[in-house]
Amino acid sequence: MEYVSRERVAPLTAILSVVSLAVVFAAAGGRVPPSTVPAAPEWVLDAIPHVNVAISGAAIGTITLGWRAIRRGNVARHRLAMLGSFGLFASFLTLYLYRLVATGGAQPFPGPDIVYQFVYLPILAVHILLAIVCIPLVYYALLLASAYPIEELPRTSHARFGRYAASLWLVSFSLGIVVYILLHVVY
Repeated sequence: MEYVSRERVAPLTAILSVVSLAVVFAAAGGRVPPSTVPAAPEWVLDAIPHVNVAISGAAIGTITLGWRAIRRGNVARHRLAMLGSFGLFASFLTLYLYRLVATGGAQPFPGPDIVYQFVYLPILAVHILLAIVCIPLVYYALLLASAYPIEELPRTSHARFGRYAASLWLVSFSLGIVVYILLHVVY
């Protein structure tokens, strides 16, 4: 069953990518005033990074399960795992953006400056770059999957884009966990 018109896959990918990235950059750049989100107790805001690291770990698991399922020919399990991965990503992003807006910006790195410059910033930069690149790849793979019947998907670029998206997604989520460890465990 087609949920999206085949002709609209590319334009929808572009629109969703631009809107998603604009929202993220606006929140990260302090362009969204804290008054636009409901206030939360401090303990809720403090809990979000811990919840998000659990979501990241779960997403790594569902992406891996989805990858294994499609390699074994189990399309139904693959679809379920990848939709679950997207749901986890959306949950992560919603919580992350909420905390970013509610607190007025990203939390400062509490460790030594040398670790900040030569470890934290490079890891964070790669994590952010991969997350940005993943957005259109994930949208495109999902929209292709919703525009074509399962038996026609092998004749599309769904598998190629899906492999790139899943690979980059796994690395981005993993680096996000490293960023969490540096911010909340080591320092």
